[in-house]
Amino acid sequence: MSGRAHFYEGHSMESVTFAVRALAAFGINDLLLTNAAGGINRSLRAGDFMVLTDHINFMGTNPLRGPAIPALPRFVDLTDTYDPKLRALLLRAAKMSRLKLRPGIYLAVSGPSYETPAEIRAFTRLGVDAVGMSTVPEAIVARQCGLRVAAISCITNLAAGRTGKKLSHTEVLETAEKVKASGARLIKQFAMLYAETGAC
Repeated sequence: MSGRAHFYEGHSMESVTFAVRALAAFGINDLLLTNAAGGINRSLRAGDFMVLTDHINFMGTNPLRGPAIPALPRFVDLTDTYDPKLRALLLRAAKMSRLKLRPGIYLAVSGPSYETPAEIRAFTRLGVDAVGMSTVPEAIVARQCGLRVAAISCITNLAAGRTGKKLSHTEVLETAEKVKASGARLIKQFAMLYAETGAC
Protein backbone atom coordinates (compact mmCIF):
# COMPACT_ATOMS: atom_id res chain seq x y z
CA MET A 1 0.00 0.00 0.00
CA SER A 2 1.09 3.59 -0.50
CA GLY A 3 0.01 5.87 2.34
CA ARG A 4 -3.14 5.57 4.41
CA ALA A 5 -6.39 7.33 5.30
CA HIS A 6 -6.07 9.11 8.64
CA PHE A 7 -8.81 9.42 11.24
CA TYR A 8 -7.88 13.10 11.74
CA GLU A 9 -8.73 13.80 8.09
CA GLY A 10 -12.36 13.16 8.93
CA HIS A 11 -12.56 9.59 7.66
CA SER A 12 -14.62 7.04 9.55
CA MET A 13 -12.85 4.17 11.27
CA GLU A 14 -14.46 1.93 8.64
CA SER A 15 -12.68 3.88 5.91
CA VAL A 16 -9.40 4.07 7.83
CA THR A 17 -9.27 0.28 8.18
CA PHE A 18 -10.81 -0.68 4.82
CA ALA A 19 -7.41 -1.37 3.22
CA VAL A 20 -6.54 -3.87 5.96
CA ARG A 21 -9.82 -5.73 5.48
CA ALA A 22 -9.22 -5.77 1.73
CA LEU A 23 -5.72 -7.21 2.18
CA ALA A 24 -7.09 -9.88 4.51
CA ALA A 25 -9.80 -10.74 1.95
CA PHE A 26 -7.07 -11.21 -0.68
CA GLY A 27 -5.31 -13.74 1.54
CA ILE A 28 -2.56 -11.63 3.10
CA ASN A 29 -1.32 -13.28 6.31
CA ASP A 30 1.22 -10.79 7.67
CA LEU A 31 1.12 -7.01 7.80
CA LEU A 32 3.93 -4.49 8.29
CA LEU A 33 2.73 -1.03 9.32
CA THR A 34 4.82 2.14 9.36
CA ASN A 35 4.21 5.58 10.84
CA ALA A 36 5.76 8.89 11.80
CA ALA A 37 5.80 9.53 15.54
CA GLY A 38 6.91 11.98 18.17
CA GLY A 39 9.61 10.75 20.52
CA ILE A 40 8.68 10.72 24.21
CA ASN A 41 11.35 8.44 25.62
CA ARG A 42 14.45 10.52 26.42
CA SER A 43 16.70 8.09 24.59
CA LEU A 44 14.93 8.68 21.26
CA ARG A 45 16.12 11.29 18.79
CA ALA A 46 14.63 12.65 15.58
CA GLY A 47 15.53 10.25 12.79
CA ASP A 48 15.53 7.13 14.99
CA PHE A 49 13.40 4.06 14.27
CA MET A 50 11.31 2.16 16.82
CA VAL A 51 9.72 -1.27 16.50
CA LEU A 52 6.41 -1.51 18.32
CA THR A 53 6.09 -4.00 21.15
CA ASP A 54 2.64 -2.78 22.25
CA HIS A 55 0.29 0.19 22.01
CA ILE A 56 -2.17 2.32 23.94
CA ASN A 57 -5.32 3.50 22.16
CA PHE A 58 -6.12 7.12 23.08
CA MET A 59 -8.01 7.87 19.86
CA GLY A 60 -11.33 7.99 21.67
CA THR A 61 -12.91 5.17 19.68
CA ASN A 62 -12.32 1.62 18.52
CA PRO A 63 -12.50 0.37 14.91
CA LEU A 64 -14.44 -2.73 16.02
CA ARG A 65 -17.26 -0.63 17.44
CA GLY A 66 -20.58 -1.23 15.67
CA PRO A 67 -22.45 -4.24 14.33
CA ALA A 68 -20.73 -7.59 14.61
CA ILE A 69 -19.13 -8.91 11.42
CA PRO A 70 -20.15 -12.48 10.59
CA ALA A 71 -17.34 -15.07 10.84
CA LEU A 72 -15.02 -12.64 12.68
CA PRO A 73 -14.53 -12.47 16.46
CA ARG A 74 -16.49 -9.76 18.25
CA PHE A 75 -14.09 -9.45 21.16
CA VAL A 76 -10.51 -9.55 19.93
CA ASP A 77 -7.57 -10.58 22.11
CA LEU A 78 -4.78 -7.99 21.81
CA THR A 79 -2.34 -9.66 24.20
CA ASP A 80 0.19 -10.13 21.38
CA THR A 81 -0.92 -7.49 18.91
CA TYR A 82 2.61 -7.15 17.51
CA ASP A 83 3.97 -10.55 16.57
CA PRO A 84 7.22 -11.47 18.38
CA LYS A 85 8.58 -13.48 15.42
CA LEU A 86 8.04 -10.66 12.94
CA ARG A 87 9.56 -8.23 15.44
CA ALA A 88 12.62 -10.48 15.76
CA LEU A 89 12.97 -10.44 11.97
CA LEU A 90 12.81 -6.65 11.99
CA LEU A 91 15.51 -6.47 14.64
CA ARG A 92 17.70 -8.82 12.57
CA ALA A 93 17.05 -6.70 9.49
CA ALA A 94 18.04 -3.57 11.39
CA LYS A 95 21.28 -5.15 12.56
CA MET A 96 22.12 -6.26 9.03
CA SER A 97 21.29 -2.75 7.78
CA ARG A 98 23.43 -1.20 10.52
CA LEU A 99 20.45 0.71 11.87
CA LYS A 100 19.50 1.14 15.51
CA LEU A 101 15.95 -0.14 16.06
CA ARG A 102 14.65 0.41 19.57
CA PRO A 103 11.67 -1.60 20.89
CA GLY A 104 8.96 0.59 22.38
CA ILE A 105 5.34 1.31 23.20
CA TYR A 106 3.32 3.55 20.86
CA LEU A 107 0.35 5.65 21.92
CA ALA A 108 -2.21 6.77 19.33
CA VAL A 109 -4.22 9.98 19.60
CA SER A 110 -6.85 11.27 17.16
CA GLY A 111 -4.97 14.45 16.13
CA PRO A 112 -4.50 16.57 14.15
CA SER A 113 -3.28 18.92 16.90
CA TYR A 114 -0.01 17.97 18.49
CA GLU A 115 -0.01 16.98 22.14
CA THR A 116 0.50 19.41 25.00
CA PRO A 117 3.52 19.18 27.30
CA ALA A 118 1.16 18.11 30.10
CA GLU A 119 -0.18 15.28 27.96
CA ILE A 120 3.34 14.15 27.13
CA ARG A 121 4.22 14.12 30.85
CA ALA A 122 1.11 11.98 31.48
CA PHE A 123 2.00 9.61 28.63
CA THR A 124 5.51 9.28 30.06
CA ARG A 125 4.02 8.06 33.34
CA LEU A 126 2.03 5.48 31.36
CA GLY A 127 5.29 4.06 30.01
CA VAL A 128 4.88 5.35 26.46
CA ASP A 129 7.92 5.74 24.20
CA ALA A 130 6.37 7.45 21.15
CA VAL A 131 3.09 9.09 20.14
CA GLY A 132 1.34 9.31 16.79
CA MET A 133 -2.00 9.58 15.01
CA SER A 134 -2.36 6.26 13.18
CA THR A 135 -1.47 2.55 13.13
CA VAL A 136 -3.55 1.38 16.11
CA PRO A 137 -6.87 1.10 14.20
CA GLU A 138 -5.21 -0.89 11.43
CA ALA A 139 -3.43 -3.14 13.93
CA ILE A 140 -6.67 -3.89 15.81
CA VAL A 141 -8.57 -4.75 12.63
CA ALA A 142 -5.66 -6.83 11.36
CA ARG A 143 -5.78 -8.90 14.53
CA GLN A 144 -9.53 -9.33 14.18
CA CYS A 145 -8.90 -10.68 10.68
CA GLY A 146 -6.25 -13.08 11.97
CA LEU A 147 -3.25 -11.28 10.49
CA ARG A 148 0.13 -11.21 12.19
CA VAL A 149 1.26 -7.61 12.67
CA ALA A 150 4.57 -5.79 12.90
CA ALA A 151 5.00 -2.02 13.02
CA ILE A 152 7.80 0.53 12.81
CA SER A 153 7.76 4.17 13.91
CA CYS A 154 10.07 6.74 12.42
CA ILE A 155 10.72 9.30 15.15
CA THR A 156 10.32 12.48 13.12
CA ASN A 157 10.31 14.94 16.00
CA LEU A 158 10.65 15.16 19.76
CA ALA A 159 7.34 15.46 21.58
CA ALA A 160 6.06 18.69 23.14
CA GLY A 161 8.15 19.84 26.08
CA ARG A 162 11.14 17.67 25.12
CA THR A 163 12.90 20.70 23.62
CA GLY A 164 12.48 24.45 23.79
CA LYS A 165 11.17 24.52 20.23
CA LYS A 166 7.58 24.62 19.03
CA LEU A 167 6.35 21.65 17.01
CA SER A 168 5.80 21.96 13.27
CA HIS A 169 4.65 19.67 10.48
CA THR A 170 7.52 21.02 8.39
CA GLU A 171 10.02 19.45 10.81
CA VAL A 172 8.19 16.12 10.55
CA LEU A 173 8.39 16.16 6.75
CA GLU A 174 12.04 17.23 6.73
CA THR A 175 13.10 14.43 9.07
CA ALA A 176 11.12 11.85 7.10
CA GLU A 177 12.85 12.98 3.92
CA LYS A 178 16.29 12.66 5.53
CA VAL A 179 15.79 9.09 6.72
CA LYS A 180 13.63 7.66 3.94
CA ALA A 181 16.59 5.84 2.34
CA SER A 182 17.48 4.20 5.68
CA GLY A 183 13.86 3.22 6.24
CA ALA A 184 13.61 1.73 2.76
CA ARG A 185 16.81 -0.24 3.34
CA LEU A 186 15.41 -1.64 6.58
CA ILE A 187 12.13 -2.70 4.99
CA LYS A 188 13.92 -4.26 1.99
CA GLN A 189 16.19 -6.26 4.30
CA PHE A 190 13.17 -7.35 6.34
CA ALA A 191 11.41 -8.52 3.17
CA MET A 192 14.44 -10.56 2.16
CA LEU A 193 14.67 -12.23 5.58
CA TYR A 194 10.92 -12.82 5.55
CA ALA A 195 11.23 -14.70 2.28
CA GLU A 196 14.38 -16.59 3.27
CA THR A 197 12.99 -17.84 6.57
CA GLY A 198 9.77 -19.05 5.02
CA ALA A 199 7.71 -16.69 7.18
CA CYS A 200 5.42 -16.22 4.20
